[in-house]
Order: sequence, then structure tokens, then C-alpha cells
Amino acid sequence: MSFEGKRLVIVGGGSGIARRIASDAHAAGAEVIWAGRNPAALAERGVRAAFVDLGEESSLKALAEEVSEVDFVVSLAAAPANGPVTALERAAVARAFEAKVVGPLMLAKHFAPRFREGGAIVLFSGVAAWRPAPERTVMATTNGAVAFLAEALAVDLAPVRVNAISPGIVDSGAWDRLGEGKAEFFRRTAEANPARRVGRPEDVSAAALHLLANPFVTGSVLHVDGGGRLG
Repeated sequence: MSFEGKRLVIVGGGSGIARRIASDAHAAGAEVIWAGRNPAALAERGVRAAFVDLGEESSLKALAEEVSEVDFVVSLAAAPANGPVTALERAAVARAFEAKVVGPLMLAKHFAPRFREGGAIVLFSGVAAWRPAPERTVMATTNGAVAFLAEALAVDLAPVRVNAISPGIVDSGAWDRLGEGKAEFFRRTAEANPARRVGRPEDVSAAALHLLANPFVTGSVLHVDGGGRLG
């Protein structure tokens, strides 16, 4: 899959998934710009770092102006607001929607006029939307909203293509916080899903690059979850 001469902007995502997408796209020939609130932490070999805050529309406008013309945009930002409904704080819920829904919508607003022919956007949803769980109400709702946002933008921004990826449990570094419990969690997850393993960053990256490159896929959600939503 060649991305020679293509310009890709990646927004958010400090885990291994965003890093793998940036690396794979760069290896395929793309010019990659990785943007977030802490550009220094995003510096990668061959990748240009830039500042953006999805909660500040002015920074999205500035990023679009800095990048100028673009071929592809991928948004992986998230700000989970997990916990019992009775303990949720309104500000945390608002941040979750800002990262997953409102921010990407404003991102599309400012980049829409700058796409070259064949342009595409990939948004990130998540398996929680299809498998709600206790204390994950906000996560399920925001991820579900991303799926509908991709459909709506695909119609509104046509012929720019817009799709979403819904990853399952992926060994991206995000689960390292479980410490010694990580291995057991992954074992139980693998036993429960049809693929009989957890995901890896390269699984999700391959799906993202496919959605960016395939000219006849738009308004779709690609589930990269090992069938985890079916269990």
C-alpha cells in the first residue's frame, strides 16, 4: 500500500496505536504530521509534531492553516469519563464528548476545504458502544456517537470519505496500568472472543490505512475487535 506524496494528519492518541499508524504511514511514503497538546511527546523519527487541542477551536483552525492541503486525517483522541452514573461529574462528561465527538466535528469543519482529491477521514470509536458495561455509560455513548458522526460526515463532506474504526482490547500500552493483572485480563479476553487473542497495534494500523486508501468505502465502521462485540 503506497502513500507516496500523501499528507496525513494524526490527532491525539498517545498510545501505541497512533504511533504504529504514524510509523506505518511514513514507511509507506506519507508525510506524517502528528498533533496533540504535548507535541514534544509525539516526536517520532520521520514524523512532524504539531500542537492542537480539540477543546479549543482556535487551535484546530491554526493547525489546518499550518498544514494547508491535506490528503488524510485520523482522529484518535479520547478522554474517558468512567464510573457509576451517580458519581459522574458534568465537566468530565463534557470533556469525553469534546474529545470524541465535538472536537472531531470541528476538526472536519476546518480541514474540509483543504482536502485534495481522494481525501479521507478516519475517526476512532470503540467496542464499548456495542458492548455496554457497568460504569462505562459515557464511553459507550461517545463511541456510539462516533459511528453516527462518521455516517453523517460521509454524506455532508462527500466526496471526502469518512469512516470509523472500532477497536476492541488492544495491547497498545494503555492496559499496562493493570500491572501484574494485565496478563490475566488479556488471557480472559482472548478466551472470550472468536479470534482467541487480543489485538495488536499493527492490526488497527492496517485497518486505518485500508480505510484511508480504499476509494469505495465511506460512512462505515470497521470493527477491529477479534469479534469481541459478539461475545
